[in-house]
Amino acid sequence: MHNLKKGQVSIEYLIIAGFVVFLVISTLGVAMIYSNQIKDKIKFNQLENFANKVISSAEGVYYAGEPSQNTVQAYLPSGIQTAQVLSDQIVFYVTTSNGLTKISYASNVPLQGNLTTSEGIKIITIIAQTNNVILDSS
Repeated sequence: MHNLKKGQVSIEYLIIAGFVVFLVISTLGVAMIYSNQIKDKIKFNQLENFANKVISSAEGVYYAGEPSQNTVQAYLPSGIQTAQVLSDQIVFYVTTSNGLTKISYASNVPLQGNLTTSEGIKIITIIAQTNNVILDSS
């Protein structure tokens, strides 16, 4: 009878330890999901600030006319695969926790040029021409 009591106590400890491990793993899983979502939101906010700064400056230079020029410093977040400057928008392909995402920002003026995709502070020279605005990042 004495051996049966020891066995029962051991099984109860194993059940409690298993339950605690299950709770810890579940909590870590939920935390990872929310952490990735927050990181993605931060990345999209930084990208939106970057695009708004570039586009608003490009519009100002364009409406001021040729030979207006401006230099903008803006932070480009990590995870940008490609950046395309199309005639009326800037398109980014961004790596997120859900995969590759395409996001574009519209411009009221015609754009040309290229943007580098490495993470960090970019110095973008914006030059007005007769029919468009040239964007050049370094």
